[in-house]
Amino acid sequence: MTHTIHITDRDDDAFADFTLDALRKFNASKAGPSHARPLAVEIHDAQGQPLGGLTGSTSFGWLFIKIFVIPESLRGQGVGTAVMQAAEREAVARGCHSAWLDTFEFQARRFYEKLGYSCFGQLPDYPVGHRRFFMRKSLVSPAES
Repeated sequence: MTHTIHITDRDDDAFADFTLDALRKFNASKAGPSHARPLAVEIHDAQGQPLGGLTGSTSFGWLFIKIFVIPESLRGQGVGTAVMQAAEREAVARGCHSAWLDTFEFQARRFYEKLGYSCFGQLPDYPVGHRRFFMRKSLVSPAES
């Protein structure tokens, strides 16, 4: 089979869908179905406009928190904790046993640690002069799993 390799900076949804589908098929052949589902916990103002919240997904028994943002005006009031707890409850309802996320050192590592997350890895100089932390948390006690 002949082939070519092409590099681009164009964001191509069709190609992204193609590669994701191929990866999902391969993963399912090795690990079984992922039962992947998106998950969002949204914060809205009185007019229904979005203020922040969390996006992520559940798959292979894990909650992945992709984006989490709380507006500065709501920080320190328990809103972030409530959002995280809602996501974790939903993940457990979906059969998840653990959660993972990543955060930069200038973001919310201490907040996540207060919620029971622990660091399992880090990238130095990402971005340069800072570190990116990878964190996890067990969502069920050993007796429940």
